[in-house]
Amino acid sequence: MSAEAATELARTLKALADPARLRVLSLVAGAEGREVCACDLTTPLGLSQPTVSHHLKVLVDAGFLQRDKRGVWAYYSLVPGALDRVTGALPGAR
Repeated sequence: MSAEAATELARTLKALADPARLRVLSLVAGAEGREVCACDLTTPLGLSQPTVSHHLKVLVDAGFLQRDKRGVWAYYSLVPGALDRVTGALPGAR
């Protein structure tokens, strides 16, 4: 792995290195229809709306979630293959 690839992978893994963000991914992946309204994440996470929004932004910026704005609400879903991208970058991880 090149130094540049390692730096990029470290940046990506840093987005996952937070328990709240891992829980967000789990909630989205397990949701009916595989998408969740941001407004429905505050209670299960036990976090304030601004904190949930921050975690969602980090996951969107890292390429794990995609955002679909509908009126005043934002719905989030997993980016297909995003988690495979992480495991594929590590030799022998599959």
